[in-house]
Amino acid sequence: MMTDMGGISDDIWVFGYGSLMWNPGFAFVEQIRARVFGYRRALCVRSQVHRGTAERPGLVLGLDRGGSCLGMAFRIAGGDREAVIAYLRERELVTHVYKERLVPLRLADGRTVTALAYVIDRAHLQYAGALQADEAALIVAQARGRSGENVDYVMNTLDHLRAMGIRDHWLEEVGRGVQTLLAKR
Repeated sequence: MMTDMGGISDDIWVFGYGSLMWNPGFAFVEQIRARVFGYRRALCVRSQVHRGTAERPGLVLGLDRGGSCLGMAFRIAGGDREAVIAYLRERELVTHVYKERLVPLRLADGRTVTALAYVIDRAHLQYAGALQADEAALIVAQARGRSGENVDYVMNTLDHLRAMGIRDHWLEEVGRGVQTLLAKR
């Protein structure tokens, strides 16, 4: 867990690549599209409670190494900094499948900032690895957990990304694979 924010000024930036983009749950003073390099959005976290079970885990999003990821950056006022970090740690570090990191972002307006992000811990038991789209689709099509069907999670994510004008070709391929599998049932 990170304790030093690495010299960030009073205001801090937070990077969202999944539900944080459309449901941040905290106050912010600026919101802008941003790209992180060296990481990609991936269904790489095994969900054994909310979108799957221990016997049949589902998949949820993580920020994994490789490529780049278009998401949303939020600037948090210095006065809200500690409360927002505490909220994010409670939300994101429940099982410690994510690591809190500072990452460089390129904002849509050309600025470069350093932001707090939650990236996958590849050594964690919940890490599913780099799956092919068809492998991920098969897992997603079969999983259901406390929060519902895994397919609903993936399709909801795709709907939100489309509404925000963000393309994720790999995740879209997973979505098409899931629809094909469900049509064969």
